[in-house]
Amino acid sequence: MSTTETRPGRSAAALSAPVLLAIVFTLLAWASAFVVIRGIGDSFSPGGIALGRLLVGTAGLAVLLIGRRWVRPTGSDLALIAVYGVLWFGAYNVLLNLAEQTLDAGTTAMVVNTGPLLIAAGAAVFLGEAVHRWLLVGLAVAFVGVLLIGFANGVRGAHLGLGVLAALAAALTYAAGVLVQKRVLGRLPTGEITFLGVAAGLISCLPFAGALITELGTAPASATLGVVYLGVVPTALAFSTWGYALSRMPASQLAITTYIVPPLVIVAALLFFGEFPAPLAVVGGVLCLVGVGLSRHRSRAARTVPGTR
Repeated sequence: MSTTETRPGRSAAALSAPVLLAIVFTLLAWASAFVVIRGIGDSFSPGGIALGRLLVGTAGLAVLLIGRRWVRPTGSDLALIAVYGVLWFGAYNVLLNLAEQTLDAGTTAMVVNTGPLLIAAGAAVFLGEAVHRWLLVGLAVAFVGVLLIGFANGVRGAHLGLGVLAALAAALTYAAGVLVQKRVLGRLPTGEITFLGVAAGLISCLPFAGALITELGTAPASATLGVVYLGVVPTALAFSTWGYALSRMPASQLAITTYIVPPLVIVAALLFFGEFPAPLAVVGGVLCLVGVGLSRHRSRAARTVPGTR
């Protein structure tokens, strides 16, 4: 695929090396976030983690924007960015942190990653993106993989639990945030959009300032460093690389790559928390990867038929 930005509704032909590297970094960083959030959950509240993460993330993004081109956004652009920031950076982070208060990291990642199904449907309805059959097949196969991971981790019957409800709500805000973000990509630089979005999320989390201040006074240094890590790597850096990739390929195709995150989280949880996934979870993880591969089949074929959707 060329490095020019794709318009909503157009299919990406192929992944350039920079876009592929951006996707890989984003997935690894976001997978690490699930593990870190779980590790510091005893020291910080969901709102405290979100606000601390966004404070650091806003500062990090400001540094990344030094010397970069800045385009004056219109009123409608600012409104969309505010919605995107409050949904994805504000509500999503609080809900994700809340989910990990009761669910393990792997299960939370698995539930949250139902988001691509919502993004694929929303992209067809609101962005005019084509939902071709291989994307649907890939979504179906990957979703079966997610379900298998769920069964392997004993999620059956837990759908009424607060953690699962919070994770599902996080998936919804994540999907809505991606769709709103896609509306302004191409009109403004990616870094600028991400910075303004994180700043909007930060403002929405200011009510948690009291809790964060109190928790910083009692949390161990390792937990505080965890909050800093969340702000720098999964937020400032990974959301920048995500925005870069999203500006160069359809939202529905990029979103399905996040199905790789749950298997990565399970492996990380095994290394750091000693959680051993059941064989069925391994099968589910393989299906997630297969689904991602199938979803790209149509895009590869489209290279030989320019202009097709």
